[in-house]
Amino acid sequence: MDVSTSTVQLNTPDGKMETFEARPKDGGPYPGIVVLMEAFGLNDHIKKVTERIAQEGYVAVAPDLYHRESERVVPYSDLQKAMGIMNRLQDPKVMQDVGAAIAHLKSQGNVKAGSIGVTGFCMGGRFTYLSAAHHNKDVKAAVAFYGGAIPMGDPSPLARTGEIGCPIYLFFGGKDPLIPADHVSQIKTELTNKQKKFEIKLYPEATHGFFCDERPSYHAESAKDAWEKTKSFFAQHLQ
Repeated sequence: MDVSTSTVQLNTPDGKMETFEARPKDGGPYPGIVVLMEAFGLNDHIKKVTERIAQEGYVAVAPDLYHRESERVVPYSDLQKAMGIMNRLQDPKVMQDVGAAIAHLKSQGNVKAGSIGVTGFCMGGRFTYLSAAHHNKDVKAAVAFYGGAIPMGDPSPLARTGEIGCPIYLFFGGKDPLIPADHVSQIKTELTNKQKKFEIKLYPEATHGFFCDERPSYHAESAKDAWEKTKSFFAQHLQ
């Protein structure tokens, strides 16, 4: 499917937020998906993922969650710097950003306002989980790739599991040094206890960042499988 891309400026309480948008060139209406970036910023990889999602028949937007920062994209080789910027983010402010992206999608004539999903990678995976709880009136499906620190924060996304109002799919790597197996089991237990619709897929050979073909951690087989599962999941719950 042919797509067009653009950069839009969305209003937030802290000023303008640059947002990358990809949409099918044909009329629609289409479901909408918010794509939440890794700790490295709104980079080419996240933009490519956003385009790939649009090619499947969605209006996809990737907000720049670092819009309050002076440095907004960090190379994959500089994890320490990325972590430093990421650690300055505040959950309530990020939820305002996600809210602005959702409101933008709902205002578009070619978007089905009742069919909005969220996906994200690394820190964006954590914010996907949080968005499914915080924006439960709008988010109809959520897919989190290697979301770290879901049990962490005050309150943590995990503590808000009861508020999740949509099916959620979570992908993890069995060799991920940043997400302890204990965290994955805590998430599974909490989602089960709160009787949420969820699936968790653990790729035994994959590590953190396995979906990103620009990182040494890329694991082609796991990435391909997770992409197919993501497409099926969104098609089932949003189309």
